[in-house]
Amino acid sequence: MSTKSREREQARRREEKWDQHVAQLRARRQRTWSIVGVVAALVVIGVAVWWALSATQAPGTDPGGDGDGTAPAASGEHTLPPASAAEGRDWTSTLTTSAGDITLTLDGADAPQAVASFVSLAESGYFDGTSCHRLTTSGIYVLQCGDPTGTGTGGPGYSFGPIENPPSDDVYPAGTVAMARQGGNAESMGSQFFLVYEDSTIPSDAAGGYTVFGTITSGLDVVQAVADAGTQDGSGDGSPATPVTIEGVETQ
Repeated sequence: MSTKSREREQARRREEKWDQHVAQLRARRQRTWSIVGVVAALVVIGVAVWWALSATQAPGTDPGGDGDGTAPAASGEHTLPPASAAEGRDWTSTLTTSAGDITLTLDGADAPQAVASFVSLAESGYFDGTSCHRLTTSGIYVLQCGDPTGTGTGGPGYSFGPIENPPSDDVYPAGTVAMARQGGNAESMGSQFFLVYEDSTIPSDAAGGYTVFGTITSGLDVVQAVADAGTQDGSGDGSPATPVTIEGVETQ
């Protein structure tokens, strides 16, 4: 083979190798972008699922305990009073808060254990200085209060049940005052409660519904104003953008 022929053959082989190298790089990039696309799609799906679940999360999925089925974390030891302490009558309770006063009528006849617990804690000053730590503005419409730790996991050192006076149709009208609890656990009520500021359908779970122990008779506009300001992070379930601190509770 002549020198020129050998040079042409070597040049042809170098070109073939280069073409193979370029093709391998192109295939590798395509595989990488395919993987990135799949991961991005999974992230989008995961976020969508999380949003759908959080938008309908019932009040008290954590409240009344730490979310794993255990008893409420103690925030000072208190003793559960007997249901008879509610005296089978209506009580008037005024929550003095940083956002305005909210007056409740508590139903000691239909929810005696919840009312007895609430009144006992209120009279001991348990709620003084506590924050309303959770606001939901999508799916269900509640402001949740009663946790001295402000985390959704605190309680008085006791828990109680069963569920009292739940609505038969799962509808909680605006102005409803109800006990928060762990999902699926009827015996997990403690000190946390929620104020419904707009009609809400909250599906019953394996344990049933939620204990309705009172109504807001004055100050619903206070709760609605807090709700109108939304949450701190703009989500449908989080800490209220307008801080709400219970400064004191008077019951009679």
